[in-house]
Amino acid sequence: MKTIEDHLGRSLTYNYLPKRIISFAPAITDTLYSLNLEKKIVGRTRFCIHPKGKVEQAVNVGGTKDMKLDRVLALKPDLIIVEKEENTKEMVQQLEAYFPVFVFEVQTVADALKMIDDLGKLTARQQEATNLIKKIKTAFDQLPTLDVSKRAAYMIWKNPYMVVGNNTYIQSLLETLGFANPFIAYEGRYPSVTKQDILQANLDYIFLATEPFPFREKHLQEFKKIAPQAKPLIVDGEMFWYGVKMLKAAHYFRNELLSH
Repeated sequence: MKTIEDHLGRSLTYNYLPKRIISFAPAITDTLYSLNLEKKIVGRTRFCIHPKGKVEQAVNVGGTKDMKLDRVLALKPDLIIVEKEENTKEMVQQLEAYFPVFVFEVQTVADALKMIDDLGKLTARQQEATNLIKKIKTAFDQLPTLDVSKRAAYMIWKNPYMVVGNNTYIQSLLETLGFANPFIAYEGRYPSVTKQDILQANLDYIFLATEPFPFREKHLQEFKKIAPQAKPLIVDGEMFWYGVKMLKAAHYFRNELLSH
């Protein structure tokens, strides 16, 4: 047995080494597989779709906010992993009545690297975690820097329009890449905004994410009309996941965002 403190300062005691893990956060599930834990992951959400060809072997235990408790109970996990934003407090309270639950909180690029490190410690994959962190840091360190900071909005929803705000991993990522997000001054982590707000933000770029709202090429013209001075771009929302996706994302940012 081992006692450890999670990202919310909660102490949990669990079987070390864990042999039956359930992950309720897609980016963390993807990262667990990258740490060579395939045989120990018994459950995941229906949104945990990566890595394709491997994740399917784990049982679908429902959604990130609407789990199937009976499926979880049947799997008898010895460690459950959740993330504060992805999952609900009520889920954690339900689950911890039966099993050890480790809660991550990822709001910055630094948090994302700490998440990988802590996954390594949780599962005795410290070397794999350390190697992954080094690769990610190297990839990000080699990214070109913008000569002048560009003002950018990252759109996540339509009807109402919603953007990424402060205290979010995506905002930290935008900042790391050299973009200034004027909507960090708005209340809430994902504030609703009007067409007038978008126009008055004096944006250079409007990033239209492919998730959670599926922005596509057909929406580009809509935003050109809202803010004619800004350049709207469709961006792959999965490249803004934390964890192992950060490796692929660095290449994507170099070619798709920092080259415009």
